[in-house]
Amino acid sequence: MNKPITVDYGSEEAAMRAYLQEGENRAYSLGNRGPIRFTENGAVHPDILDAYWRCGFYVFEGVLGQEELAGIEADIQNVLDRLPAKKGAALDAKGRPALGADMTAPSLFWARPLSDPFGGTSLAGGRHPVKMFEPTAASDAPKEVVYLILGSLQFSDAALRVYGHPQLLAVAAAVNGKDFVPFNEALFIKEPGRGASVAWHQDGLTHWDSPDWDQGSHGFNFMGQLYGCTPANGVWVVPGSHKSGKVDIRAMVAQAGSDRLSDAVPIICKPGDVAITNRQAVHGSFANTSKDWRVTLNFGFHRRRSVLGIMGGGVHNAAAVYDADRIHDRARVIGYAIDARRQRFPDETPYVYGPQEGEKYRWDADAKAGMKDYNLLDLSI
Repeated sequence: MNKPITVDYGSEEAAMRAYLQEGENRAYSLGNRGPIRFTENGAVHPDILDAYWRCGFYVFEGVLGQEELAGIEADIQNVLDRLPAKKGAALDAKGRPALGADMTAPSLFWARPLSDPFGGTSLAGGRHPVKMFEPTAASDAPKEVVYLILGSLQFSDAALRVYGHPQLLAVAAAVNGKDFVPFNEALFIKEPGRGASVAWHQDGLTHWDSPDWDQGSHGFNFMGQLYGCTPANGVWVVPGSHKSGKVDIRAMVAQAGSDRLSDAVPIICKPGDVAITNRQAVHGSFANTSKDWRVTLNFGFHRRRSVLGIMGGGVHNAAAVYDADRIHDRARVIGYAIDARRQRFPDETPYVYGPQEGEKYRWDADAKAGMKDYNLLDLSI
């Protein structure tokens, strides 16, 4: 899926190259990466949790093996092949019904190549207050490209199996409690020379002023990497910013003198690595002028107590109060994912998700059909 580099950062190229190298050096000095490790009692190793809560992110190395990556790549190739021929088209380039064309829930997000579609706008609750620098795309670039696909588990069985990974679900329980609940799932597509930026922001809308707010109130995202990620195409994080409450990103950018925040570091991964990132951390990514693809399987989880009885933020779907029935219905995806993984990797010990104890979930054709528009039930706070 690689292609030769065709563009650069224009007037910002020299400064950007220096910034990428400096950020990479800072990232490797943090001590927040390594394989998923457990204690003799089966608990996620406390050193991992300590580093995660200190930095706001952690890179789990070597989680997904070559066989699993091959399955993910095949599904991603199919997804890309089935995208609409252009924004709003009902058919793909081969004249078939396009991916997402018959969906009610939001699924495909388009942007001009190398643009910043959210920065400086009121979109997503206005949480991206400053626009990123937008390099000039090549003259032969398409008018718009898909850079984000929501509700991704309905489009990829391989992604669903990653969602049911027993070690990752054990991490979710260690961070958010054994009764953790889903947030949402997405595919981020950073195409070489075209991938859009994501302006600096903090996720989360509902709990900033809550009297019981703390560093974990808005949950986290896992980010599984198909091809890995580099300083040029990956997510950048300001370490420790998840502890600071709602911060003034405009002031941070003004102090830096550009969109290159001085304290930020890139999340650097090899193929098969999975990062965990606190949603409250200040994070963003730059337009991808590099030669490398980034394809990220993004899936998040919340504490149950952060969601139950809460009016949702209204970003990923219609605002609603999340009662126990809504949470239970949305969490069926966990049960399906665990069973899908059990069928594909029978030698693994499946994760046991406590809230579904005594219930039976079977991943089959009927379950897959019932996943259509499942992200209308996303638990967005």
